[in-house]
Amino acid sequence: MAVAQSSAPLPSAKLIDAQTLMNIRSLELRARAVVEGFWSGMHRSPYHGFSVEFTEYRQYTPGDDPRYLDWRVVARSDRYFIKKYEDETNLRCHLLVDQSRSMDYGSRGHTKAAYAATLAATLAYFLHLQGDATGLLTFDDQVRDYLPARHRAGHLRQLMYALERPAAGRTTDLAAPLERISALIGRRALVALVSDFLAPIDQLERKLLALGACGHEVSVFQVLDPAEVNLGLDQPAMFEDLESARTLYLDPATARAPYVKKLEEHCSALRAMCRKLGISYQLLATDQPLEVALFGFLQDRMKRGRQFRPAFRGANPGGAS
Repeated sequence: MAVAQSSAPLPSAKLIDAQTLMNIRSLELRARAVVEGFWSGMHRSPYHGFSVEFTEYRQYTPGDDPRYLDWRVVARSDRYFIKKYEDETNLRCHLLVDQSRSMDYGSRGHTKAAYAATLAATLAYFLHLQGDATGLLTFDDQVRDYLPARHRAGHLRQLMYALERPAAGRTTDLAAPLERISALIGRRALVALVSDFLAPIDQLERKLLALGACGHEVSVFQVLDPAEVNLGLDQPAMFEDLESARTLYLDPATARAPYVKKLEEHCSALRAMCRKLGISYQLLATDQPLEVALFGFLQDRMKRGRQFRPAFRGANPGGAS
């Protein structure tokens, strides 16, 4: 089964190999590397400043970033004005991250859980630099950690610590975290759901529909290991289900075709559900650079009217908002 790529080409930049990225011990440093590399690529590409709009000017004051000066206004009037960008703040994003035992599988030197945590950390770091509030809810067969959406000193680091906790729960319940977050959040928000979705999705549509009815937007990130996608095994072997602890003898030569067909049907059903509900969906293999996910996220937000600043500001993620 092929993993879908972003609908538009990535900016011309050297993307960070997933395994190289995972060799960085600090989750926060991983996220920073992806975001800084992403913005650097944007500046070297035709996408630099794409679709960024501003609504008004304000007078320059000492401490403002001179990159946002409008030099044409300076030339005409000898007065210094800064472009004030549209919708720069006030987004509230809640990251829902699957930490069940099925996420603890990995064939490329890192697990799906580590990749999903790095994806969530990257989104949190990116949004923090935008001045937006980010929260976190982790789950397996029940809801685990919950951090409300905030943008303040120390909150990002607290979120990183929660993401670094190992996957522990046996099974996956996709409905419970959506039900819980729907009850917890009041203001309109973005909900990003990160999971392998290797669980029944029959109750998922109703929960996603309920979130949409409350005015929330949802983005779905399905994370799979490459060996799961195409059953990349060479020899017959005994396998243990990480969630049920059942053992199973598998001969890849005979099992590959029906396995791939069933997985494709499952992923297609999830994709079709998201399309029907107007939800952003990305399927990511754990050997893909995380800039792919960030670029897709940015594209989707801009399509929905959310504009982002065109440059990386280099803000201190641990500092005060």
